[in-house]
Parts: sequence; structure tokens; C-alpha cells
Amino acid sequence: MLTIYNTLIKQKAPFISIKPGKVGLYVCGMTVYDYCHVGHARVMVVFDVVVRYLRSIGYQVTYVRNITDIDDKIIQRAKENGESIEQLTARFIQAMHEDTELLGVLRPDYEPRATEFLPKIIEMVQQLLDNGYAYLANNGDVCYTVSRFNGYGNLSGKRLEELRAGERVEVNEAKQDPLDFVLWKAAKPKEPSWESPWGPGRPGWHIECSAMSTTCLGNHFDIHGGGMDLQFPHHENEIAQSEGATGESFVNVWMHNGFVRINEEKMSKSLGNFFTVREVLKQYPPEVMRYFILTSHYRSSLNYSEQNLETAQQALTRLYTALRGLPQTDQVGADDSFQHRFNLAMEDDFNTPEALAVLFELAREINKIRVPDVFTAAILGNELRQLGDILGLLQTVPEVFLQQGHHQDQVGLAPMEIETLIVQRQAARARKDWSEADRIRLSLKTQGILLEDGDQGTTWRKE
Repeated sequence: MLTIYNTLIKQKAPFISIKPGKVGLYVCGMTVYDYCHVGHARVMVVFDVVVRYLRSIGYQVTYVRNITDIDDKIIQRAKENGESIEQLTARFIQAMHEDTELLGVLRPDYEPRATEFLPKIIEMVQQLLDNGYAYLANNGDVCYTVSRFNGYGNLSGKRLEELRAGERVEVNEAKQDPLDFVLWKAAKPKEPSWESPWGPGRPGWHIECSAMSTTCLGNHFDIHGGGMDLQFPHHENEIAQSEGATGESFVNVWMHNGFVRINEEKMSKSLGNFFTVREVLKQYPPEVMRYFILTSHYRSSLNYSEQNLETAQQALTRLYTALRGLPQTDQVGADDSFQHRFNLAMEDDFNTPEALAVLFELAREINKIRVPDVFTAAILGNELRQLGDILGLLQTVPEVFLQQGHHQDQVGLAPMEIETLIVQRQAARARKDWSEADRIRLSLKTQGILLEDGDQGTTWRKE
């Protein structure tokens, strides 16, 4: 049975969906004022694998990943650039889609944007006022009364007394309590605003997700995901305002992926130590980046380094080399032990490092039997591709992956030039001119081209 670590109860538990055979999943997506960095890529890839696996075991998944397209950072960046908010967000939404497509991330079923949900947001804020969970502050903001909600702090494990004594509490004299948070911000000069019963303004960040998630999935749904840094205050506030407005339990299972770290520091825009997806993909194929993300369990820290990306490149090369040259077949083997071990790994809170280990067991078996029994090797190769597909891996033609090169921006020999040199080397070998054959091999090797001689002739791949 699938077990998932639920941040709300601080332990793994068997997953039982609210509606048999169906899963509603909401993930906090991008705030679109800049390019996606590796931290964003991790969220996208992690929950893409969750969706792929749930679907592979028969669930009908409704996947919602929102876009925050109105926010303080967006307003500031548009102002700095001298462009409209609409121009800024449209550009970075397009960039996000380009990045996620390269990484093999499936589009969500719904991708709601905050600015499209203003009527629902206003309705939810009004409901919180009616239910006694919110108040109109003297500066025109509508604020949530945190002390009114009994379960506040259950997700993050924080107590109200500790929070009041902490340094993270925002100072705002208009609030009745420092812990209260803004649901609706009164309009400021030269900032975008919408009409509301409380005057012109715009939504707070937290209420946006509550409105979008409950509209798309209902007041009570199965899984809510996001980065670990969103546990508090964002997700804590989502629970408080959603349950305060609807009177229903909000989410059954909360999933949070770990940070990406560089030199033991969290990768983030605020620290200035981040790499954009585009920067990484100038150096490495997209599938290498995806594989690298899956080498750490999603709840663990992911340590970004050139060395770890190099290791990912080498590992993927081994898997594709096992698939290279196998005849195509749709037949599935009778031995389901690999599938069984793969499922055991994924059922244990989506343990992708263990699932990857099963792929390497399959590759080793293929390499062991391919010479005496290429037909059985092809059946195992089909299984390797099928299991890889659940992780979003190994769907490229092996020859294409192996010949695309290690670094994406490198300049070297064109494929036709390489093939010409291979033909020249074969001619040298045919006339037993071993020194010339070795010279060609060595010359290619110094340019990052590795030749591999086999029963079917000579193939090549880039280092």
C-alpha cells in the first residue's frame, strides 16, 4: 500500500483517497516575476513524479498547480522594468512553460492564475468576515484573526506564544494582533487594484491559494504540496482561512519537498546564490537535471554541484547504453520482480533513489544477457523504458541521448564528420593498418568522442 509522509501528523501513513480511485492534488506554483531556478525545478519535477506514479497505479488524478500573477515582487519588478504587470507575467509564464517542457514536466490539469479568481477571493474574504474570523482594520486592510482559529500551528508545529515572541512576526499597527495576516490589502497609489465591498485593493498572497484550490478541487481534497519553506506561514494560513470560511476539513495529506542547497546554504533568490534552469541547461541536457533531482528523496536536501550533475550524466549514460541497439518490442516479460521492487520503493513515500536503483539492476541484467539472448534483453529493455517513464526518464532514442554531448554549449565535430572518420577507421582496420585505426580513435577521444566496437559495427557517443 502507498504510504506518504504527512507533514500535518509528522509521520508516514497509508494513503486512502477521499473518493475511491480519484485523487485531488494542489501544488503551490511559481510567482512569475523572474526565471525558474533549480529550487522551482525541484518542486515541479517532484510533484510531476507523484502524479505520474499515482496514475500508473490506476488513480484518476486531478492536478492543479497555480500561478501567482499579482504580488508585491511582481509589482516592484514591473515598476523597475518600466513595463506593465501583464507584460511581465506573460513573459515569465511563457518562460516557465518552456523550462518545464524541457524538463519533461507534464502540464497540470488546471493552472489557475490569481487574477482570474478575484470574485472567488472576495467571496471567501466576506465569508471569513461573516463567520467572525476576520475584521476590517483601521487602514482599510481586511485581516484574519489568528487567535480565533483553534488549530493554528498544527502544520508547522509552532505555538502562538512562541510566534508572538519570535522575530519573524510582521509589525503592523493596524492589526489587532501581530500574528494576524492580511486577506485583502487596501489600494496604494499607483498600484493595481480591484473593487471590493471594503474599497479598492488587491488580495493577500495566502487567500489566493485557498480560493483557487477549493474552486478547482472542492473544499476538502486529498493532497496539498509545495516547498518546505511554505509550511509557515503560507500553508498554515491556508488551512486557517480555508477551514474558517468553509467549516470543512481542508486537506488530508500535506507533502513538502526539501530545500536545494549550495555550500550548505538554501538556494534562493533572496540570498543571491541561485542558478536558473536556463543556466543549468546551457551546460547539461534537461534529462540530466531531472535525473539529478530524483537522486535525493524529495523530503531530503538536494545538494547542487557540478560534480553531482556530472555523476547524473554518467548514470544516465549507463542506462541509455544498456538500451542501445536493442530491438523494439511491446512484449512484457513474465518476471515481474523488477516492477515489484520498483513499486515497493515508490510506495514508500515516493522513494525515487531506491526506484532508480531498480533501473540499474535491470540495466545490469540486460548487459549480462544481451549477447546470448537479445530477445529477452529487448523485453527487459521495454520494461526499463516503462519504469523510466514513470519517473519521466529514458524516453529519448538512446542514440540521440548518447550523441548529444555532455555540455550543451560545447562546439565540436558534426555527426557527419564523426561518421566519416569512423568509415576511415574501418577501412584502416580492414587493411590491417592498426596504427592509423588507433590514431583515428585517439583523435576522436581527444575531442570527446568515444567509439564502441560491437557485433553490429562501431557506434559512438560523446563524453
